[in-house]
Amino acid sequence: MSDRPYLCLRRISKNFGSFNALRDIDLDIASGELVCFLGPSGCGKTTLLRIIAGLEVQTQGHIEQGGRDVSTLPPADRDYGIVFQSYALFPNLSVADNVGYGLVNRRLPKPEIRQRVDELLALVGLPGSAAKFPSQLSGGQQQRIALARALAMRPGLLLLDEPLSALDALERVRLRQEIRSLQQHLGVTTIMVTHDQEEALSMADRIVVMNHGVIEQVGTPLEIYREPASGFVADFVGRVNVLPGQLQGGALKLGRLSIDCTRVPAAHNRSGAVKVYVRPEDILVRASEPGALQVDARITKIEFLGAFCHVLVDAPDISASPVVVYLSLNYLAEQGLSLGSSILLTLMPERIKLY
Repeated sequence: MSDRPYLCLRRISKNFGSFNALRDIDLDIASGELVCFLGPSGCGKTTLLRIIAGLEVQTQGHIEQGGRDVSTLPPADRDYGIVFQSYALFPNLSVADNVGYGLVNRRLPKPEIRQRVDELLALVGLPGSAAKFPSQLSGGQQQRIALARALAMRPGLLLLDEPLSALDALERVRLRQEIRSLQQHLGVTTIMVTHDQEEALSMADRIVVMNHGVIEQVGTPLEIYREPASGFVADFVGRVNVLPGQLQGGALKLGRLSIDCTRVPAAHNRSGAVKVYVRPEDILVRASEPGALQVDARITKIEFLGAFCHVLVDAPDISASPVVVYLSLNYLAEQGLSLGSSILLTLMPERIKLY
């Protein structure tokens, strides 16, 4: 296997008049990777995908795919398949004709087209549906057909533009598992645009977090979640408590709590006012060993989410605003905790992030 990236983006910028949609994007994607472009609406992720597809022309920069410069090639001359949020199926064509549309345009023999269509329908879990029309299928089934059509020409690159956002919650979970399994089975290099952090965390080999036309961070899901490069990444990916703090005299002052900076890796060589980022799961509700960072708190709200709950607490020693912790439903029941209950919080200083 070559060490050379399959897709190389260098200094990609895109201007719409005076608006800078993308600024100096550099990114390498390896063969067989599934990479998610993640970010809020307007961050530039879809524009970047469209530039890779040739549907938009970059203002500057170049793109190499499989060692070939495709920077100025029209979409038809680039090697990719694409799936859109809206399915984009032909309503007047059968499922078989939708899937085989590109094969027909290549003037392949009919028996070969029929065989390939049958293979793809089996691959996406819809065998026997060749004669149906899109209107006879559910949203999830239509997106599977769109995926089969994108894979029909055996592309080197698969582009997915928010393919799950139009589906209901249960179908999204089911289909994202199927897409990931299929992508791994085929080994096709894949880029997926999404604003859903859960999709990105559960599907991607690497995540590209974007904001205001630039890349904030590139990393594995665990790296993005555990070691966010900025306050934006920490706040956008997963839930986090943001608390005001002060670094002075070798200590982090968090409300009335003072934490030795040697226990907070992020405090190294810093001073002055900081924002303190603490994940809810890094605030434990349990007794701990002597020397642990413990503060008293009182439960003010319980957000029931099934097996786990988001529990809001008042903890005046560290914050004037409510703090969120995660507790299992079983733990709440076992400890007899409810609104107004007093609890003891234990902070994990090594997990604190400062920005």
